[in-house]
This record gives sequence, structure tokens and C-alpha cells, in this order.
Amino acid sequence: MTSTYRYLPDTKQDQEEMLEFLQISSIDELFEDIPADIRLQGELNIPPAVPEPLLLKKMNQLATKNKNANHYPTFLGAGTYDHYIPSVVNHMISRSEFYTAYTPYQPEISQGELQAIFEFQTMVCELTGMDVANSSMYDGFTSLAEAASLAVASSRRSKVLVSKAVHPESRAILRTVADGPGYTVEEIDLTDEITDLGKLQEQIDKDTAAVIVQYPNFFGSIEDLTAIKKIAEENKALFIVSANPLALALLQAPGKLGADIVIGDMQPLGIPMSFGGPHCGYFAVSKKFMRKIPGRIVGQTEDEKGQRGFVLTLQAREQHIRRDKASSNICSNQALNALASSICMSSLGKQGIRQMAQLNLEKADYMAKTLKQKGFVILNQSPFFNEFVVELPRPVKEVNAKLLEAGIIGGFDLEIDYGHENQMLLAVTEQRTKEEIDQFVEVLEAIVHG
Repeated sequence: MTSTYRYLPDTKQDQEEMLEFLQISSIDELFEDIPADIRLQGELNIPPAVPEPLLLKKMNQLATKNKNANHYPTFLGAGTYDHYIPSVVNHMISRSEFYTAYTPYQPEISQGELQAIFEFQTMVCELTGMDVANSSMYDGFTSLAEAASLAVASSRRSKVLVSKAVHPESRAILRTVADGPGYTVEEIDLTDEITDLGKLQEQIDKDTAAVIVQYPNFFGSIEDLTAIKKIAEENKALFIVSANPLALALLQAPGKLGADIVIGDMQPLGIPMSFGGPHCGYFAVSKKFMRKIPGRIVGQTEDEKGQRGFVLTLQAREQHIRRDKASSNICSNQALNALASSICMSSLGKQGIRQMAQLNLEKADYMAKTLKQKGFVILNQSPFFNEFVVELPRPVKEVNAKLLEAGIIGGFDLEIDYGHENQMLLAVTEQRTKEEIDQFVEVLEAIVHG
């Protein structure tokens, strides 16, 4: 029977048939167990229905009120960045065999999806310098929390140390996840904008399962991984590094500097900002933790004819059937976004990714030096990648409002998470032109001195 509604499939007759089958007289009886005082009384406070053409016009009018990176140059980063995405990425991930793909449990009909995941894992290992990577995770924040849980479960220790220079939202997720297994999370204070190694020495002890830092950190600065690894190793704690995959095209791979687990977010490589998500986390480990890695791993094999093939392998089955004993209950992944990152990296190539990273480094350096010449104070004392902190004589909220009036999306207000008044975190990617950077500096100077 054809529905009389476009979006609601049940007609009046459908409802009557269901009520008769359930032997009740009204839909209200279905909700009798819900107290009346918390049930919706009356109609929803929404405008009356309009024809679809008028609705689409209205929604488009509302959408144009959003000012985004397609309209204005943006200097806002803090975990989500405006990077170049080759056009081939969207064309490929929009193919139906990828776009609608489900978990590839049946390898005989899922070779394309399995190979895509396998290539993603391979590229992650090359970037991070690690032995094994999983098929991806929901985002970088989830990956970090899962890494901490792995460290606690494998070491049987009860404390995790995390630098305050790790993304605030990562630390919030970590604290939430820690409540389940019952381990404690302690934060390490900073000296200037990097992890205070003296404080780390004071806080680390025999109960410490892992030390977690970000690379580059939330303020864009490069942490001394070698020094931090030494402290962790002396106390037999695991070393977890949350790394920007684009920066790894230039920086020494964490795996080469002693990291036990490297995690992060693939958003800088092929995934649009999309108002904050969805993203795609990656998770890479040294070989000894291969069987403890959350989620799933795709492996390469040969069929009975000797032909190359791919299968799901080394998935910890207790995630499904012995959940109370599992170190992780993650059994899914972000296959489509992982594919987007793989296509982006493949189309750019090793040299292209390196050039892209180099542009981030050089353009951020140019902007910082230009601001210094105009009398602004740059607070980063350590080398930085594509983000840095500038001190302003006025509240960042006010400055950002003025910048927006001038057609510029400003930086992140560090008062929000760190209580640092009048400090703005600026992100400069390869997308920003010299003209846009110069315009920002000119407008900023007029705002604060005008």
C-alpha cells in the first residue's frame, strides 16, 4: 500500500491495524509506563508545514548565514584544520561499493574494501614508524583513550600521566573512559608551552602505566620525545604519542624515538572540516602489543591458487563474547574516512605530503615573524609546526568578532580551556596565501591599536 506521507511510512489505516494487532485502543496506551508529567503535552513548538520548494528555499537561506572556510580565510585550528583535499578523494569515496560498504566479514566478496583498509594500515605504519596499525578508530580522542586502557591492561598498573599540552577534549575523553576500568589520570603541568619534564619526574612512579604527550602539542610546539621516553622507560611505563600525521612527513617518526603506541587523527589528510566531524582515528603499536590492539586488523595472505588476498585477522574475539574481560569493546572502524585519507596520501605521494607539510611550517613561521615585526608577542619558546600562540592586548572574543566583520575567521581562544586571557592560538595551513596572512596581520593591528 502506498503511503500518503513522504517521510512517515505509516498511514492512518496502518496505525489502526497495528493497534488492533496489539489489542489496544490508542497509541497513548503504548506510553502509559512513562509518567505523564515528563511526556510532551500538546504540539511541538515548530512552524506549520510548508510545501517542499518553500522549505528548501528557507533552509538554503538559513545555510547562507553560516560563514565558513569557503567564504572567509580561516586561522582556526585546535584539532580540525583547513587542508587541501585532492578532488579525486570525493569522487572515489562516493562510489557505491565503498560508500555503502559494511564490515568486510566475508573476504570473498569484500576484497576491495579489505585492500583499502590494508593500504591505510600500511601508510599509517610508514608515517609513524610503528610495526602494526589497526583499521582505524572513530577519532583521535577515542584512539588516545583506548591507548591508555591498553597500557593499563597490559602493565596492570593503575595510573596514567597525560601532559596538559594534549588536546583538552582528548583529556576529557580520557577521564571519562578511565572511570570504567577504574584507573586514575594525572595531568602534567607545563613550562611555557611544553611538558615540564621536572614535573613528570616528580609524578611518575611504579604505579604509572603510561605517559601521554602530543606531537606537535596543542599549542603547535614540538615536544622532546627522546627525553620523555627516557623518563618513561626508567620507570617501566609505556610511552604514548598522539601525533599529527601531516607533521610526521617532516618530523622524526615517534616509532623511531621509542614510542610504544602512536595514535592520532587523520583529519589533516583528506577529511573535510565539516563543522567538527566525523573524523578518523589511527592506532599503531610496536609488535609486542599486536594482539592487544583494539578494533580489527586486515592482513595480507594468499588463496589456494597463490593469488594475493586480504582477510580480517587478529581480532580479539573477547571484544564480542567475553566483554567483561576485554581491554576494549571497540569492534568497529571508520572505513570510509580511512579510505579518504588513503586516497589523499596516494594521490599526493610521499613528496607531495612532505611539500604540503613544509608549506605549513613555512607559512606559520612567516606569519609569526610578521606579527613580531608589528610588535605582537609570540609565546611559543620551542619550534612549532603550523600553530602558535599570540598574546593580544584585548580579549580574544572581542578580537575574533572584529576579524569576522572584516571577513576573517580568527584563532582559538585559550581562555576557554586553559584560562589564558588574551591569548589566541593561530593555525596557518598550506591553504592560506601570503595575501590572506598579510591581511590578517593588517586587520589585527588596526583592531588592537585602532
